[in-house]
Amino acid sequence: MEAYCMKCKEKREMNEPQATFNAKGSPVTIGKCGVCGTKLYRMGRTDAHATLTPPEKPAKVEKPRHGKLVIVESPAKAKTVGRFLGKGYTVKASVGHIRDLLRSTLSVDVENNFTPKYRVPNEKTAVVKEIKKLAKEHAEIYLATDPDREGEAISWHLMEAAAIEPSLAKRVVFHEITEPAINEAFSHPREINMDLVNAQQARRVLDRLVGYSISPILWEKVRSRLSAGRVQSVALRMIVDREREIDDFKPVEYWSIHAEFKPDGIRQTFVTKLARIDDQEPELPNEETVKPILIDMEKASYAVSKIKRGERRRKPYAPFTTSTLQQEASRKLGFTAKRTMALAQGLYEGQDVGEGGTTGLITYMRTDSTNVSELAQNEARQFVTAKYGADFLPAEAPKYKTKSAGAQEAHEAVRPTSVMREPEKMKAFLDPAMFKLYQLIWQRFVASQMEAAVYDTLQVEVTGKTDAHEYLLRASGSAVKFLGFHIVYQEAKNEDVKSEEDEEENVRIPAGLEEGQKQELIRLIPEQHFTQPPPRYSEASLVGTLEENGIGRPSTYAPTISTIQQRGYVERVDKRLIPTETGLTVNDLMVKYFPDIVDYQFTARMEEELDKIAEGQEDWVRVMSEFWTPFSEEVIKAQAEMPATKSGPEPIGRPCPTCGKDLVIRYGRYGKFISCSGFPECRYTEPWLEKIGVNCPKDGGEIAERKTRRGRIFYGCINYPNCDFTSWKRPLKNPCPKCNGLLVIANKREAQCTNCSESFLLELIIPETVE
Repeated sequence: MEAYCMKCKEKREMNEPQATFNAKGSPVTIGKCGVCGTKLYRMGRTDAHATLTPPEKPAKVEKPRHGKLVIVESPAKAKTVGRFLGKGYTVKASVGHIRDLLRSTLSVDVENNFTPKYRVPNEKTAVVKEIKKLAKEHAEIYLATDPDREGEAISWHLMEAAAIEPSLAKRVVFHEITEPAINEAFSHPREINMDLVNAQQARRVLDRLVGYSISPILWEKVRSRLSAGRVQSVALRMIVDREREIDDFKPVEYWSIHAEFKPDGIRQTFVTKLARIDDQEPELPNEETVKPILIDMEKASYAVSKIKRGERRRKPYAPFTTSTLQQEASRKLGFTAKRTMALAQGLYEGQDVGEGGTTGLITYMRTDSTNVSELAQNEARQFVTAKYGADFLPAEAPKYKTKSAGAQEAHEAVRPTSVMREPEKMKAFLDPAMFKLYQLIWQRFVASQMEAAVYDTLQVEVTGKTDAHEYLLRASGSAVKFLGFHIVYQEAKNEDVKSEEDEEENVRIPAGLEEGQKQELIRLIPEQHFTQPPPRYSEASLVGTLEENGIGRPSTYAPTISTIQQRGYVERVDKRLIPTETGLTVNDLMVKYFPDIVDYQFTARMEEELDKIAEGQEDWVRVMSEFWTPFSEEVIKAQAEMPATKSGPEPIGRPCPTCGKDLVIRYGRYGKFISCSGFPECRYTEPWLEKIGVNCPKDGGEIAERKTRRGRIFYGCINYPNCDFTSWKRPLKNPCPKCNGLLVIANKREAQCTNCSESFLLELIIPETVE
């Protein structure tokens, strides 16, 4: 037997070998060097060890555990939570999901109960390693992820990936990041709710099965880098269906007749609308029908036949859900759904507002509930009484019913964590966009707890008689009697819907009208109209329609709308969503070959199934199995029968500066870019420039948003290199009030002129600078 001799610096024959075990119980052989006599040592079992009994291995001595570990998703949330918990707690952020399905394969074993194959991505390995180490050192571990299904799933993944002992793990849930809410949550920990986890797993697996089954077919048949998704395909169908409805719409002519009257003894005139001819609703399809009516109406004598006074109460709107917040922020502030959620996340996780550290300003922003805690209601009622008086407070705190189909767990509405943090007090601490969203949330919540607005209504009927006909004309108006909740909040008008109330508010009826009072006809106002097609969806109206049909959930609205735009299926033009040629093609193929996936009712039923899983009323594996069996057959059929419509890249009308061939639009992982049609021989590329609608001050060309190699955003003229204009600061459409030069956003509150260097308050220059 040989062993390495440290003195001879080479292997030597071992003399007097003796089999034994080391201190750890591992087999070794000890002897002497046959040349120099140095002690030799060799690891490994030999025949001589067979008759020996190894010593008992010493028991592992675990280090004593101390302290409490709290795990949340984001560093911002960790900072706020850590501030309230104080000493004795270590707060660590997982920085989002720490485990997911493999990207390279389906990662779902459909033959083995749809078992997901999860993996910790490379960028999260260090985070998981650190959490694992901390988990071994602490006596108690609190999983304080978000209070929804996704948050529950993240907590479960943390336990699995970091090998956290279930006996040490406790789940804590809070809907706002404030000291009372956190103390309450930590005093009532619970175990992880596997029903919620399984509902989230089912959603993830379902989306993966759909996406990874259909997307490769679209890549092969239509264009590379396309994707299909369970919810995004339905959203695309809604937009395409609306576009086709608009294309197929045939306008129909119709007319209306208004009459302006001057009451006897009163100087002010008012306008009425023809409502009845001989007790029948008038049919006015064309000018030929209208002309003889106008001639006859000129001959009539008119008098007030009826005056009806009344009162109308308008109740306040419910506090925000995710859906209504996205819709109202779109209408009032011009924010996209994605931007609204990013700003709301910042308000929820905490901002430094001069209270000794970061504080959560709003409750959790992904919710479809309009519930409000009794504590928050009482605080709001005290605030309203103190600021506006008892008249503005209803006798009982209002309760609102959740309208969303299949609303999730007992969340609260989106509201301020304290109404005492009035927007004006927060303004100095928040950037303009975040302040505006906070103000919107605060105003809506306070208004929701206030008394109804009261309007005095007045309806006047004027009757005119001729030998041939009797004409009834009406005018309705309203005036505010009691402002009520409107003293705090006015909801944005829905551009897609016109109500009678909107028309009433524009009609002015003179005081002093009496029944029987004669009216002098000043003029008749015939007006031609045409029926209008339904409007294209805005992000706001699409979110509302998705929610109304029970498609998707609060966490999916914004990502769905972003995805269909990033994939090039839909373009956002003047805040309206328009399908592209690619979007139309993909939708038509989906409707033909995967009708269930893009069926509104089918998708809504799948959401209901997921809700049942979350409530423990349904087994997620059975739901997956019932979906997969017919769907897999559709996939096989589509693969065989779907025609190839793959077309070449779209030319942009410019030659490649390197080789002279046409430049074309291509789609990569991150969306559009421009490259040479001669690829791969010529590898010239340039970014797809997002123009910002501002002209260059040097040559009049359009300014576009660009990025440096390190990803920093700057703004430059599209005529580069012929024009060298650049700016790190975003240019504004509005010219300088002093010299008409180019204004740029200097900081959160000011715009500065690049020509005369004068500064101006942003809010005075432009109402909203960020969408």
